[in-house]
Amino acid sequence: MVEYRLVLVTAPDLEVARHLVRGALERRFAACGKIISNVESHYWWENQLECHPEFQLLFKTHSRCIYPLKAWIQAEHPYDTPEFIVIPVESGLEKYLDWINQETKSKS
Repeated sequence: MVEYRLVLVTAPDLEVARHLVRGALERRFAACGKIISNVESHYWWENQLECHPEFQLLFKTHSRCIYPLKAWIQAEHPYDTPEFIVIPVESGLEKYLDWINQETKSKS
């Protein structure tokens, strides 16, 4: 199962979130991208405590697509330091994981 991954990315607004999800899917870097709204992020940035509304993106992908997905997110994201967290998938419904495998081709 270690070849499947969930990737977390945040976006400042819905327009950017949709752009990142659509672009990742068009390039087959992910089989699915979810946009979760009403997220409030609290964090330290440049010695200041910040609080901003954001959109949480959740990509379902294969390990072979992590590096191209990360490069594309870095190139397209408006943040200087975008969130890009990779979580290994330990288990899942085999048919669903097969679908992720079929839909992710790591095209650039």
